Amino acid sequence: MSTRTVLITGCSSGIGRAAAYAFLENEWRVYATARNPADIQTLGEAGCDIGTINVRSTEDVERVVDRVIDEAGRIDALVNNAGYGQHGPIEDINDELFEKQFDVNVFGPHRLVRAVLPHMRERRDGTIINVSSVAGRLAAPGMGVYSASKHAIEGYSDSLRRELEPFDIDVSVVQPGPVETSFRDRVDDELGRLDRTDAYEDLYAFQEDASLFGGDSPVASHPGEVADVILEAASSTDPQPRYVVGTAAQLLVYASYLPDPIADSVFDAIRRFVS
Repeated sequence: MSTRTVLITGCSSGIGRAAAYAFLENEWRVYATARNPADIQTLGEAGCDIGTINVRSTEDVERVVDRVIDEAGRIDALVNNAGYGQHGPIEDINDELFEKQFDVNVFGPHRLVRAVLPHMRERRDGTIINVSSVAGRLAAPGMGVYSASKHAIEGYSDSLRRELEPFDIDVSVVQPGPVETSFRDRVDDELGRLDRTDAYEDLYAFQEDASLFGGDSPVASHPGEVADVILEAASSTDPQPRYVVGTAAQLLVYASYLPDPIADSVFDAIRRFVS
């Protein structure tokens, strides 16, 4: 059998970088991409094929997918990992920031999916893995826009999975909780762009304290743990529709089943605690 090929976005650090190494160690041909090629030079030195991609650009997406097909002849797995978190109270997030969050976290994966599907359908084989978050299951205050984008990916992936079943193409969602990455650094940068409404200072205080749910949290998963799950989904002949990664993530998923009034009371208690 010829070498299996995977295309991964968002490989500059964290989950994407760890996934690139995991696939490489398992003898896949890895196309590792990021916006800044300097961030992935070490992946190239390790044996990955590296490329520059901005998931907000259809031209970029098509160029990279065409390159993979020209060079490798196939795409066995697509890992939509690129994304970021626009946290902050919904009232304080303007239209431009809201649209940007969806452009990267939702429309970006959609651009990749549309580009790879003709090739996967032709071969009647392939796996699409969308890296989501437990925020796609449980919407916390101060994370509304980010959660909305991840809820969108969840629904998108469910429909896509059912549409592609006749073509033997699998779709899985990976749902990490807190992960030891630089994700929180971007969150802090995005929070700094907001014109703050004083009424939400408690939410800002909670979002700026990463001790519970940030990369420094004692319950945060290692990126390699998430990468191993992504590799498992891509390698399986019958992958699960969803993979929850980490103890904290599993507990938060359980919390998503609480009746809404109880969940609201829990979040209210957290707000009171941090204020």
